[in-house]
Amino acid sequence: MIQPQRTAPISVVLGAISSIRSAIIPAIAVAFSGIGGAGRMLVAIGIVLAAAIIGTLFSYIAWRRLTYTIGEQDIRVESGVLSRSARSVPYERIQDVSLEARLLPRLLGLVAVKFETGAGGGEDLALTYLATAEGERLRQLVRERRDDGQQAAASADPAASTSGDADQGEVLFAMGPRRLLRFGLFEFSLAVFAVLGGLLQYVDMVTDIDIWNGDLWRSWLEEQGTIIASLGPYAQAAGATAGLFGLALIGLATGILRTFARDWGFTLTRSARGFRRQRGLFTRTDVVMPVHRVQALVIGTGFMRYRFGWHGLSFVSLAQDAGNESHVVVPFAQMDEIAPIVAAAGFHLPDERINWHRASRRHRDDTAIISALPFVVAAILGAVLAPLGVALIPLGLAVVMVGAQLYAWEFRRHAIDPEQIFSTTGLMSPTSRISTRQKLHSVEIAQGPLARWRGYATVHLGLAGGSFSIPGIPLKAARILRASILDTIAAIDYSQIDAPIDQAFSAAQSGLAANLAET
Repeated sequence: MIQPQRTAPISVVLGAISSIRSAIIPAIAVAFSGIGGAGRMLVAIGIVLAAAIIGTLFSYIAWRRLTYTIGEQDIRVESGVLSRSARSVPYERIQDVSLEARLLPRLLGLVAVKFETGAGGGEDLALTYLATAEGERLRQLVRERRDDGQQAAASADPAASTSGDADQGEVLFAMGPRRLLRFGLFEFSLAVFAVLGGLLQYVDMVTDIDIWNGDLWRSWLEEQGTIIASLGPYAQAAGATAGLFGLALIGLATGILRTFARDWGFTLTRSARGFRRQRGLFTRTDVVMPVHRVQALVIGTGFMRYRFGWHGLSFVSLAQDAGNESHVVVPFAQMDEIAPIVAAAGFHLPDERINWHRASRRHRDDTAIISALPFVVAAILGAVLAPLGVALIPLGLAVVMVGAQLYAWEFRRHAIDPEQIFSTTGLMSPTSRISTRQKLHSVEIAQGPLARWRGYATVHLGLAGGSFSIPGIPLKAARILRASILDTIAAIDYSQIDAPIDQAFSAAQSGLAANLAET
């Protein structure tokens, strides 16, 4: 009989530390407030000690009550202190097993083992925490039982399970410190100010200091003998400019630090099991994506990155990546670096011979009018209620919105070939989606009241683990597109998804581009 197992006992310490960490801010607030009078420091220490004792107790009970069982057909996890819950996941439903090691668990030699089922981040199974060697062994064992099916008994050998040779392979992409620094310069972020704002709001709630009172800060500056309040307008303007410059430097520094923390040691390799991605400075993640589970590609960029030719590549799969529908496999690269990885995933980029089709002109005009309508209404109200000339501001914005939508129409396009379907959107930072036709599950034509009247539709493609929509296609072209994709889906035996597409259907594709062009 297979005995249930427990996670690493030292994980109890992590639960206690987490409770202490959550009590630190309230303790600091009590220590520097008027609560408790002269003994407020003792009260603050008592809060931390109580959190440590209670956190350790609950963490130990939770650890004792959590067990996992590696069976022949599934993995079963039982947990719960006051109410018990049990979840069993067959190996065939597991998309992959990933390892995540945050800073403190990694220092203690622990990893979190996540079993990705494709049901969404909240429904995935996770074991926190196991020893690093045990996590590697468990991941290898589950993969082998999933892949080998009825040969599970042979895969249960621990000596065979610890073999990591299948994960070794060719390095397709890696980022060193210089590339990370360049990437970080494009990741401008002011997230640090959001954190500071939250802390200041917390201080405002637990103390009697009104930190948002400008008079309070002005009087404090005057008490310190500063001459800032008495400076002339030129000096104040220079100070404001220096403040903006400092703000920009903080944004750049924050972006660089976040990039280094998230993508340090980024490596993408191609092995017998698929694509393996490793990254992270404080939180180290190790994810393997089987090639046949890559459903689509997303090639994105940013406003400034696009001007310098930098793009990012993501794989859409059933498993999620930190709550996102796609796994980032190339965060920052030129297209000539991305192309080989696209080919390794079984896709191809569009070439100059492909026949692109734009959205309906009626859809373009309707989108422009709808986007400008709120500003037109604001201009009318401004002309009636506001002083003369105020209405020109929203009216000018309406003109800008119309021009932007008309120009953006040039970048909204799609194409199809016998194997793939392509879609590109975005004016300032275009995003491209590429899907293999044989991996689509359904095709839906959607029309709202305006679209029915104007004769265009949105085509929604059923894509496992992601979304793929093409808006504004003329209705006749949408029906031709749906028929062609449904022919592809019907021609495939999905039990042999990696086999070539039936050649009998491919001849029907030769006239598709001509039919779409006629519309």
